[in-house]
Amino acid sequence: MRAYDEVYLNDVVENQGKLFDLVAQEYPDKDTEEFINAYMASNTRRHIDESQAYVNTMDARELWAYFTEKENYTLKDGQAMGGFMPDWIGEFYAYYQWYYDMPSAELVEKIPVSFLKKAYPGLHDLELDLAVQKVGKVS
Repeated sequence: MRAYDEVYLNDVVENQGKLFDLVAQEYPDKDTEEFINAYMASNTRRHIDESQAYVNTMDARELWAYFTEKENYTLKDGQAMGGFMPDWIGEFYAYYQWYYDMPSAELVEKIPVSFLKKAYPGLHDLELDLAVQKVGKVS
């Protein structure tokens, strides 16, 4: 069983990847990894997990504005991720959450960003569904 109706999947995957990339690109002196951890554990992301159409259909900029306002979130100083990695991590987490129907807050604990950064060279060239299946279900 998947987390929510597949009709939302492509938008959620694409927009989460773009959101993570937007933060990394527009805030080069801020900690992208800390942002990802905060976002994945947030009520905003939980609403997506629960298939709340209002949030599931937001684009990256709308999600950023919604997240920072509703969660009262401020980026922390640090290092931004470079290249295509933040986009891929965003897409990976969104697809994985949908595929295995795992709460995003739990997912980011069981498959930490640090793991995905190390696994990126071997996984990012695979189709997203294959990368998710290669990592496998964690419990």
